[in-house]
Amino acid sequence: MKARRAEPDPLDVVRAYHSRTKHHLHRYAHGPGGLDWANQPDPFRRFAGAELLRLAIEEPDAGGPTYGDALREGGVPAAPLDARFLSRLFADGMGLSAWKQYGGARWALRINPSSGNLHPTEAYLVAGAVPGFAERPAVYHYAPREHALERRARVSDEAWRALGLEPGSLLVGLTSIHWREAWKYGERAYRYCQHDAGHAIAAIAIAAAGLGWQTRLLETLGDDAVAAVLGVDRMEGPEAEHPDVLLQLAPGDVRASTIDPAGFPALAWVGLPNDLSPEHVDWDVIDAVATAAKKPRTPPRAPWGARVEQRPLDDATPLRALVRQRRSAVAMDGKTRLSRDAFFRALERTLPRAGRVPTQTLPWSPRVHLAVFAHRVDGVEPGLYWLARDPDRLEAARAVCRTEFLWERPDGCPDDLPLFLLLPRELRGVAAQISCQQAIAGDGAFSLGMLADFERSLGEEGAWFYPRLFWETGVIGQVLYLEAEALGVRSTGIGCFFDDEMHALLGLRDRAWQSLYHFTVGGAVDDDRLTTHPPYPPLDTGR
Repeated sequence: MKARRAEPDPLDVVRAYHSRTKHHLHRYAHGPGGLDWANQPDPFRRFAGAELLRLAIEEPDAGGPTYGDALREGGVPAAPLDARFLSRLFADGMGLSAWKQYGGARWALRINPSSGNLHPTEAYLVAGAVPGFAERPAVYHYAPREHALERRARVSDEAWRALGLEPGSLLVGLTSIHWREAWKYGERAYRYCQHDAGHAIAAIAIAAAGLGWQTRLLETLGDDAVAAVLGVDRMEGPEAEHPDVLLQLAPGDVRASTIDPAGFPALAWVGLPNDLSPEHVDWDVIDAVATAAKKPRTPPRAPWGARVEQRPLDDATPLRALVRQRRSAVAMDGKTRLSRDAFFRALERTLPRAGRVPTQTLPWSPRVHLAVFAHRVDGVEPGLYWLARDPDRLEAARAVCRTEFLWERPDGCPDDLPLFLLLPRELRGVAAQISCQQAIAGDGAFSLGMLADFERSLGEEGAWFYPRLFWETGVIGQVLYLEAEALGVRSTGIGCFFDDEMHALLGLRDRAWQSLYHFTVGGAVDDDRLTTHPPYPPLDTGR
């Protein structure tokens, strides 16, 4: 009788995946080797047979909430839950921002950014009766091209009560279709899907804050429960949706619900998902890491609260105009400079402050810190800096970085901004080289790498926490996107970088800290060959 093969340790699988999918100077992570355009995934999921409930199309309201008010919990009066609320929530969080056209090619941009504009993240609504929209509880899928909600299942009063959601709350769910990213990026695609989920979490939290609602991540749930609530537990194959997270939204203080979705698998689910590609390439390593990182149900964690009160946020930029104008820069001009105050402000906004949106959405203590390349900032010496997003981990970072680093506070740095100069040196070329030889990383005013407290996080939490490290980087990235727009410049996320070369620059010799995401901020170079069209027909007034 053959001995049964032991199941691999999920932590070993996650660590092996992360090491295997690193880019190196001498080789890139395994990818498709070319783009099979005939099989490019459809960026829009629809469910044939599901009732489509259109939401009203509104132009950004110049008299609406300001960016500064929306980033502070309680800064905007709570809007009532109605059809207009749903329209604004999804338009400002997950909707289209524009259509671009070049020759005969036309493609959509979205409020929530995505690696390669491939958009693996799908959004769902789980809500009770909504005045002016629905009389009964239901589960809906958001269709961004139509700006509409597809009703996938009606929820009985009994199942709704049994769910146990806090009265007055609703849920927004996120899923990922790994194939959409794998088509272009191969094995590294799982990483990018998690970045995009983090961007979406932040985008929804900011959109909700603009309506005066608060957002919390329901962290105790396991992936099976999330899949059951959203109706994706019956999906199979390469185009299946992987359950990511449920977000609870409520007016006023949010008390995270402990929900019980036991009645949801028995719901009468309606609609067949459309085919995204005629053929597929199997990426077994993605399936393996997704299985290893599957989240079980976990006990509630002691809430982590930022100990530093946030500064007054006096930015009067209209929020809705800001989120809808966000774009990813494709090139930087290599000359635009930022003031010292603007540089410090952008970094400060990434910190978890008491009541700060969207970082307050994540229930764990900060695990991601920033290694910042200052290139063109007036009054700030060019060089490499460290931003300790959790000051309690500053000494742990110092202990593993190069001994020759200075760890000095830059001139004029606010007392509550834990920023430290490590290496005073012109590093534009180094930044570009580390980011897969991409000039954009050196041509901005500043760029950065997001370093995760990797082994400590996995050791304390488990393999299921691996994607959440990327979610945190996506939340930070979304903040940087909006900060850049508010400062009159542009930014872009950089998923292609040489992981271990970044670690070598810092002096990191093991897996304790890992770089997960890079970013650049500066003056964008626009492509005047492209034509921009509005995201939706301007005269479409609703259902």
